[in-house]
Amino acid sequence: MSTPSTPSTPPPGGTWALGDLTVTRFGYGAMQLAGPKVMGPPADRDGALAVLREAARLGITHIDTAGAYGPRVTNRLIREALHPYPESLHIVTKVGATRDEEGGWPPARRPEDLRRAVHENLEDLGIDALDVVDLRLGDAQGPVPGSLAEAFEALVDLQRQGLIRHLGVSNATAEQVAEARSIAPIVCVQNMYNLAHRHDDGLIDELAEQGIAYVPFFPLGGFTPLQSTALSAVAARLDATPMSVALAWLLRRSPNILLIPGTSSVAHLRENVAGAGLPLSGEDLAELDKIGR
Repeated sequence: MSTPSTPSTPPPGGTWALGDLTVTRFGYGAMQLAGPKVMGPPADRDGALAVLREAARLGITHIDTAGAYGPRVTNRLIREALHPYPESLHIVTKVGATRDEEGGWPPARRPEDLRRAVHENLEDLGIDALDVVDLRLGDAQGPVPGSLAEAFEALVDLQRQGLIRHLGVSNATAEQVAEARSIAPIVCVQNMYNLAHRHDDGLIDELAEQGIAYVPFFPLGGFTPLQSTALSAVAARLDATPMSVALAWLLRRSPNILLIPGTSSVAHLRENVAGAGLPLSGEDLAELDKIGR
């Protein structure tokens, strides 16, 4: 595959360092490339490949994925679309959950589960080492308190073997983040966070001081799109979509926030990139900051 052409303007937000890896703060989440309910292949395979190639062409260097998406669908699409990968492109994957026949996300955090998942990710992505692996905790309803030591130590062992470069945690409580950091360095935390769900405000600020990225999933509200009178008012004033304002706010919220909005549409991907670069005034930020408080 030829190296993607350099975009005329880089994605908004600049870059961030995940350990020794530099990524664009505006990334791309591949979950929506799988079929309905994140199960099975996409209805439009060529369209899915086109989205991934457009993300690379736009200068996005951070792609988020998981072996559980499909399962094993999005990773194979990423490989087909982008392998051999440009040196600047970095893929972050997650382990710790699998899929059942009903489309659920049962945990798979025993050491043997994690070893199998890491090797499947390596195989499907066509690489020898994974850039970043997040340990997914909790369940579909959110974080669940409890020790992550056994599971995280299994990933640390795979890191020592050279199969993983950097580690992170996902769907984690602040206490689990602290426990992970007591075991080994982490480069990112991936939790649900957006204008309407501000429960991690303190954690974001703490991680920023430590140089650790915070990656909000469902930055646009997930399966229930953000709805707010204040958000709509700011969007109308700026002649922008509410989603553009929500993304732009996240980039302004803290320099360690990395965005991974997902889409299966090239046009929507371009809209998301353009929208995240929307300038917000102090008045806009003050009004938006009241949402979710």
